[in-house]
Amino acid sequence: MEAAGEAAAVPAEELRAAAAFVAPLRPEPAAAAAVVLPERLQRREAERQQGVERQRQKKEAQVVKEEQSEFFVAAFSREREAVEALLAAGPLEEAAARLQGLQKLLTESVRFLAPYELRQGQEAVARLQGDLAARRQQLQPKKKFAFRALKKEAAPGSEPRPEEPAQPAAAEPAPCPGTAEGEPGGPPLCGFSGAENQELELGPAELLQRDVLLSQLRGCRVRLRGNANTVRVRDCRGCTVLCGPVSTSVMVDGCSDCVLVLACQQLRTHRTRDSRFYVQVTSRAVIEDCTKVSFAPYAWSYPGIERDFESSGLDRSRNNWNLVDDFDWLATDRPSPNWSLIPEQERISCWD
Repeated sequence: MEAAGEAAAVPAEELRAAAAFVAPLRPEPAAAAAVVLPERLQRREAERQQGVERQRQKKEAQVVKEEQSEFFVAAFSREREAVEALLAAGPLEEAAARLQGLQKLLTESVRFLAPYELRQGQEAVARLQGDLAARRQQLQPKKKFAFRALKKEAAPGSEPRPEEPAQPAAAEPAPCPGTAEGEPGGPPLCGFSGAENQELELGPAELLQRDVLLSQLRGCRVRLRGNANTVRVRDCRGCTVLCGPVSTSVMVDGCSDCVLVLACQQLRTHRTRDSRFYVQVTSRAVIEDCTKVSFAPYAWSYPGIERDFESSGLDRSRNNWNLVDDFDWLATDRPSPNWSLIPEQERISCWD
């Protein structure tokens, strides 16, 4: 019995010794959890860290945007008041130069301005440009009025007195070539109207900060070499319009089978079909009631165009030629069928 008990005791002691030897080799439960952290938790933690970083960057960007907006509002208000003072009692050339600076400030600030701030700025610039045009109209010399002396009858027997040569009346300022009709009650706009199959052209002196209207043209080729304030192209058929930088907006309405090369801040196109646009535009182009219109980057040049870009305030490095908003197409998951991009192999590069 004792021998059997001792024999049974020996294996039990050996088992306990073996267990004591193996126990230190087993990791603690907490340590194992730290070493073998589930991959899902690691991914979740990484996403959380990324979200925190995005929020931080967004907050910093918002602070910078607000600071830029505050600076713009202060600078724009200061320059606007200076232009208004010059228009009231100062030299118009200086007012025009300051107005150009105001336009440039607005154009360079488009990327961080709120929509209502941009709209207010554009309205203020347009109003000042209208005031400048009105002041220039007021200061143009008017035709002089002179009384004509009545011819006296010569006394009997006396020699007739030779007539004095009539003094020439002051000539009226020559209108812009091909001046088209402007808005009712307003000054005439610079431009062309009603021409067919003609080569038409205006230069820098005729276009500088003028409002241009091209209307009812058929089969014409128009070159506008200079910096206009606004351009409107209305009811034209089969025409090619090559236009230098425009300080503010271009409106195209009711045209068909046209090629338009335009550089501007805003482009709005209405009721137009089968036309191609080569554009340099700092905001998004807008189309409405249009079909089969296509777009490509601005591709025209002429001597002095860099100077015209500088005076217009447009940023040549900023071109949203391929960003078009179609007001007749509200779907966000499908592209509008009304406009397209001109394939590179079909784009015109030489215009002369």
